[in-house]
Amino acid sequence: MRLDELLEELQARIDAARGTRDRVHSLLEAVLSVGRELDLTQVLRTIVEAGATLVDARYAALGVIGPDGRTLSQFLTVGLSQGEVDRIGPLPSGHGLLGELIRHPESLRIEELSRHPASYGFPSGHPPMRTFLGVPIRVRGEVFGNLYLTDKQSGAQFDAEDEAVISTLAVAAGVAIDNARLYEEAQRRQAWLRASSEITSNLLSGGSQAQVLELIAERSLEFTASQLVDIAMPGAPGELAVRFSAGEHAEHRRGMVLPFEGTLSGAAYTTGEPAFSADIGHDPRVTAGPPRFAGLGPAVAVPMGTAEKEVRGVVLLARGKDEQPFTEEEVRPLLGFAGQAALALELAAHRRDAEQLAILEDRDRIARDLHDLAIQRLFATGMTLQSAGRFIDHPEAADRVMRAVDDLDETIKIIRSTIFGLRARDSAGEASLRARAARAAEEAAAALGFAPRLSMEGLLDTDVPPATADHVVAVLREALSNAARHARANRVEADLRATDSEVVLTVTDDGVGIPGDGRRSGLRNLAERAEQLGGTLLLEVPQGGGTRLVWRAPLQRA
Repeated sequence: MRLDELLEELQARIDAARGTRDRVHSLLEAVLSVGRELDLTQVLRTIVEAGATLVDARYAALGVIGPDGRTLSQFLTVGLSQGEVDRIGPLPSGHGLLGELIRHPESLRIEELSRHPASYGFPSGHPPMRTFLGVPIRVRGEVFGNLYLTDKQSGAQFDAEDEAVISTLAVAAGVAIDNARLYEEAQRRQAWLRASSEITSNLLSGGSQAQVLELIAERSLEFTASQLVDIAMPGAPGELAVRFSAGEHAEHRRGMVLPFEGTLSGAAYTTGEPAFSADIGHDPRVTAGPPRFAGLGPAVAVPMGTAEKEVRGVVLLARGKDEQPFTEEEVRPLLGFAGQAALALELAAHRRDAEQLAILEDRDRIARDLHDLAIQRLFATGMTLQSAGRFIDHPEAADRVMRAVDDLDETIKIIRSTIFGLRARDSAGEASLRARAARAAEEAAAALGFAPRLSMEGLLDTDVPPATADHVVAVLREALSNAARHARANRVEADLRATDSEVVLTVTDDGVGIPGDGRRSGLRNLAERAEQLGGTLLLEVPQGGGTRLVWRAPLQRA
């Protein structure tokens, strides 16, 4: 009998050792499976599934603690069917017993959930649960989240060995989560570096500012999983203008004016630091203008500039109402990206200045050559013809020669006018009408989302008086702005020409046209400008739809 008892005891110990060996093998396999993953979402899913398998739990969950350190921002479950999840409703945020581990990050074993002081009970539709085992997961000394397990499949209690196994898994999980986060951060940084290189190459190879702003917006939207991006740049004193927008309601945001006070973008611009908002739609700092962030939640405004350089603009990003807030880890590469983009814009501005200087020098050379060569030769030819006319006996032939002399005189006048236009500079240092119109078209490209086509003809820089030129530029800006805000057009064409008697500006788009009940204040302003100069404003519907605006003003000649 004694021998049988010893054999049975030996067999029990062998079975226990075998069970311990199997559990250790299972734990090692779980650690390896968790460590193999690099995608953070898949790592979290693998951890909760491994935890349930190791302790034979019917239900398991992993809660990720949010930035506030008090609630859960993510909650992954195992063991619940989709129907049960739907019946339970919103996932827990970290109150009651789940919050106990957040407040006190230590292992917790409970034999009967309902008897614990922190238990709130279960919501309607929640399956009954009795036993509980919770273990915190730490990443670099900070609590990342908690692993929750309930109800063994066998109906037994969780024991100290289960707690030790899950605690070991939690340590491995912390390392795996840290690796996954580092991998994701490296991937993000690599993507941002590629985008920075793309933007710099685009600018330095001659890309327009509108194309670069669009590229910045698209990459920012893509890499941060945002629903809205605005790029605002300085406008009038104390204001930013939204030069480009993409995402939710972008077509209504382009061209918006944002004051420094009462806007998140203004706060980032004035401080030169990122401005965060947990809910931009209800942020007490965002007070300027009508509500314009419906359906949006977390947001961040990042200045485009460096500590040593002037801020050249602001990138505003916003996510959906229930999305995760922006973290400093996410914004750090975005800040570097925005700084490089600002530097590239500055380099492009210097390049444009150098090109403009080269153009001005070339214009001076052309003007000098016209004056010194072309005019002198034309004048000499006219004098020769005029002298030869006295020796022509046939009246009709003599008349033709004198008309040719008159034509040469008129040609000389035109060339002199052209020379004056090439060299024209007023005391205030203002650019010519051609340059101002080209700049207005370039600035409108950001709001339109594409570059408008601009054609110019005639002696715009010499025959159009300065006061009339100011009106022309203002009308062009307003017409292009109206097209950007209301037309929803894919093509906009502007034609500016000066004739012998008038200056005519025509702006045509292929948009939706002017609604009958639309606001007309902007058009009234354009009409008043024309009337002040004795001109007219005409609105037409071109063949194929859209809108054609024709603005005319007479030229007062001496």
